[in-house]
Amino acid sequence: MRYIDINDSEDVLRALALTDAEVPIDIILHTPGGLVLAALQIAHAVHNRKGKVTVFVPHYAMSGGTLISLAADEIVMSPHAVLGPVDPQLGQYPAASLLKVVAKKPISDVDDNTLINADVGEKAINQVRGSVKELMMRTLPPDKANELAGLLSTGTWTHDYPITFETAQRLGLNVRSDIPADILQLMSFYPQPVRRQPSVEYLPIPRRAAQPARGAST
Repeated sequence: MRYIDINDSEDVLRALALTDAEVPIDIILHTPGGLVLAALQIAHAVHNRKGKVTVFVPHYAMSGGTLISLAADEIVMSPHAVLGPVDPQLGQYPAASLLKVVAKKPISDVDDNTLINADVGEKAINQVRGSVKELMMRTLPPDKANELAGLLSTGTWTHDYPITFETAQRLGLNVRSDIPADILQLMSFYPQPVRRQPSVEYLPIPRRAAQPARGAST
């Protein structure tokens, strides 16, 4: 999937509005992230549903994709799929890093543009942290939701840090790794756009272990 934008949130919100609130829904997420506004619109809509919401992550759901995942009742990942931190980014810089620059240097040595970005970054972190806590209170107690919200939104890791199934489980997220085979098969119909000649090629044919001949003995 491409980056999450406003058009995506409009489509998802429209689909949710057409579905009775009590009906369980499944969401397959395959995205590097996108606009915080769009991802949070989807996440809040998921959070407010009465019926069970299950998110499936075949390969990766980073940043905004993780925001949506955190709002669900359950996250089903393939064994090697990953989620990611949700710390806000301001252009090419993490908001948390801008705050550290301002904290470590004398104010007279910091240019106005950096100060403005740090101010915006502080607001962004507080806003995302509060939203993440609210979203996770669908499945976690308030103290645990608050702890994880801080961990995921305040620059603990780099923004592209891969949160594996094992890490997500260790953090206390409601995750499983028994993703259905038909969802993995479905992903073959949605290849990522090719921008260059791929460096890896393979024949997508199942390979089975050799079976001993019937009647043979050792």
